[in-house]
Amino acid sequence: MEEDRLRLGVHTACLVCPLRSNPAYRDFSPEELEFTRHFRSGELHAGAGSAIFHEGNQNAHLYTALSGWGFRYKTLSDGRRQILNYILPGDMIGLQGAIFEEMNHSVEALTEMRLCVFERKPLYSLFEKHPGLGYDLTWIAAQEESILDEHLLSVGQRTAIERAAYLLAFLHHRGRASGVLTSERTLMPLTQAHVADTLGLSIVHTNKTLRKLALSGALRWLDRGCEVLDPDALQRLAKWTPNDQRRRPFL
Repeated sequence: MEEDRLRLGVHTACLVCPLRSNPAYRDFSPEELEFTRHFRSGELHAGAGSAIFHEGNQNAHLYTALSGWGFRYKTLSDGRRQILNYILPGDMIGLQGAIFEEMNHSVEALTEMRLCVFERKPLYSLFEKHPGLGYDLTWIAAQEESILDEHLLSVGQRTAIERAAYLLAFLHHRGRASGVLTSERTLMPLTQAHVADTLGLSIVHTNKTLRKLALSGALRWLDRGCEVLDPDALQRLAKWTPNDQRRRPFL
């Protein structure tokens, strides 16, 4: 049952939030931290494969990913799926539903995830009382738009091998920055079906493309996912360079 895979968990206190100790993220001022502690209403644990949002549904909550991997996607009436982006620690989920009343995409947990839960109603007081946090929220939305621009460029103009190289280089970079990938935890938990649905390729074409990248020594594909061995080589193949100009904000 879906309800069994989404459950309330033990609170991770804001004072010891793992994101605050990550130098890739901007920390709060004391006033912002106090507001966030009251804005936050709980913590949700999502099992791998569970639906966090369904397209078309309304939801009274926003979430910030604390740990794990997820992805956003849309489906056609015949079941074909397009993965739009992947969710990693620090990412906000559900902002679209807070503005437009309902979600126009779905969100699924790729692995077990822990999510901070925020009530939607106090969101507007954030802009009124804490303009710095309001700017951060705007930055998060703009950053998501920028990522989707790059993904659209990839699907529209990059060759199959460039698309795959870009996706894996992008996810490896994001994974390292967010802390889900380390020197000990090197596996990105993607299946070839996830890659195919992200790149807009058939599963057969995806398999051939990933084999070429593996033969080049840039990555190792395993039953449980993918391990990037040479991120610089992937970036060169994709003609893509990370553009991290500031510490990433989060709520």
